[in-house]
Parts: sequence; C-alpha cells; structure tokens
Amino acid sequence: MGFAKHEMRRLMGRAINGRNMIKEGDHVLVAVSGGKDSLALLWLLKERLRRMPVKYRLTAIHVDPGFGADSAAQMEDFFKEHGFDYRVIRSDIGPKAHQSQNRENPCFVCSRLRRKLLFNTAAELGCNLLALGHHKDDLIETFFLNVFYSASISTIKPVQELFDGRLTIIRPLFLIDEGLIERYVKSMGWSAVDLGCPTSGSSKREQIKNMLKVFYGSNRKVKGNIFHALQNVNLDYLP
Repeated sequence: MGFAKHEMRRLMGRAINGRNMIKEGDHVLVAVSGGKDSLALLWLLKERLRRMPVKYRLTAIHVDPGFGADSAAQMEDFFKEHGFDYRVIRSDIGPKAHQSQNRENPCFVCSRLRRKLLFNTAAELGCNLLALGHHKDDLIETFFLNVFYSASISTIKPVQELFDGRLTIIRPLFLIDEGLIERYVKSMGWSAVDLGCPTSGSSKREQIKNMLKVFYGSNRKVKGNIFHALQNVNLDYLP
C-alpha cells in the first residue's frame, strides 16, 4: 500500500475513533460534490466497512447545482459503477445563488441552499449522520473567513449535532491535509467533477487560501500551529 493510502486510512480512523463519529447501525448520508475530498471520503468509508467490526449503512448523495455541466450524470455513473447506494438531485441553486442581489457572497448562499437539500434528504431516508468532506485546510480557512468577513472567532466542528440530535454532521477528514488528499486521489486515478461554477477559483475562500500559502511557505510550522490553536477556540459553527 502506498504512503498516501496508508496515511489517509490512519488519519481518518483516528478522527472517527477519537470523536466517536460512527457507531453500529448508523445510516450515513455522504455528501459527494464531485470534488477530490468528497470522493476520497466516500471511498474510504466504504472500504472501512470491510476492515472494521462496526457495521453501518452508506448512502451517497450528489446535488447538481444547475450550472449546465450535468455533474449529476457523471456522479450517477460513478455511483453505479462502484455499487454505491445513492441519491442524485438536480437543482437550480447555483443560478439562484449567483443572482445580482447575492453578488457579494454567492458561495454562502449556494452552500446554505445545498445544505437544506441535504438535511431534507437525510430526514427522508432516515439517515442519522451526514458526512462532509471538509479537511484540515478547510477548518483553517473557515476560521479566517469568519474573522475577516463575519467578525466571528469560530470554525467548523468535526462533530456537530443538529435538530435536537436527530442528525449529526461528521467530518472524518478533518485531520488530513488537502495535499495528502490530492496525492491519494491521484493514486486512485480519479479526476474532480466540474460543476460549471462561474466563480470557482475567485471566491473569498480562494483569496484566503492564497494568503495562507505565503505564510506556509515562510515557515513549515505555521499550518500546524494554527490548527492546534483552533482546538482552544469555541468552535461554534457559522453556516
């Protein structure tokens, strides 16, 4: 087994076990955008079922944002080819989020509308867990986004209970660097699915990412120091 595959398994297992994310009999709805992180999450959760005594059910879900790239068809082919239970939703949330009144932050609106679809589907299918592919870099970037644009010292939680505990969001990749995920996905021969988003690569998150690259390049300890500092922050999730 290659280094990337071994580390992905090890770190995801550490996250799941350390935060008691998945228990016997859970039904996990795995949100798969088509990006590298969500593809890796889905695959590793399925692979883990063959190795661990804890048995749970997986259902993959993809929300096509409606930009015309037909990501739904691409993801449906992937799910069918690899034998996943799945749900594909074709929507118009992308164009809605990019209307003129949302010009300042269409990503926030798109994310909120997508999350509502995920919550509704989880309730419909009886899923008690919603797994999202956020990784270590996402936690750090979200912290700076909230500081700069929401005046909030907060970031996303590895485990987050909603609706009086009826649904719990889990993020099994939260200990994993984005670079390791990219190496893993490359070793698997996968390519990210293009959603056709017109603001991809020019969002506020991308600006934060580029800013952080400068600091990371100046001192290799910076990312680890920020991540560990976040463990001492009140991690109230700001949608």
